[in-house]
Amino acid sequence: MIPSTVDRVPEHTAEHVNARICRGIEDQIARYADAGPGAIGRRLEELDREWDIERTLEANAATVALVGLGLGALVDRRFFLLPAAVAGFLLQHAIQGWCPPVPVFRRLGFRTASEIDEERYALKVLRGDFQEVGEAGRGRGRGDRASVERVLHAVRR
Repeated sequence: MIPSTVDRVPEHTAEHVNARICRGIEDQIARYADAGPGAIGRRLEELDREWDIERTLEANAATVALVGLGLGALVDRRFFLLPAAVAGFLLQHAIQGWCPPVPVFRRLGFRTASEIDEERYALKVLRGDFQEVGEAGRGRGRGDRASVERVLHAVRR
């Protein structure tokens, strides 16, 4: 069975690595719990710049494929097998969530977009971003344009 997009990388990551990443998120939330809105805002900006595992794998695969193409054209045609292998592993990763660099990158601390978002939204809750939404998410009128805009503003900022 093909795992969900959210679960596919953690399902193929060693449990102790997943636990370390989870503890890291918890530690960051604890660190910023009393830090104030300014510090939380700076951390949110850092999270916006953080490379997730997918971006890291894409950059790695593109680099290896380009090196293989260059070596195949300039050194030996057998190097053309390298981009083919990279493409196969990328397909495997897209379907299953695993390819050879994943365990290495996860041990280095690269997180999934969902793991980054978990920290992001916890910090936004601490900062009070969702308090302004008020009744927009409950009861009557939640589908009116003003309510929708308040909800989206709280999520996007």
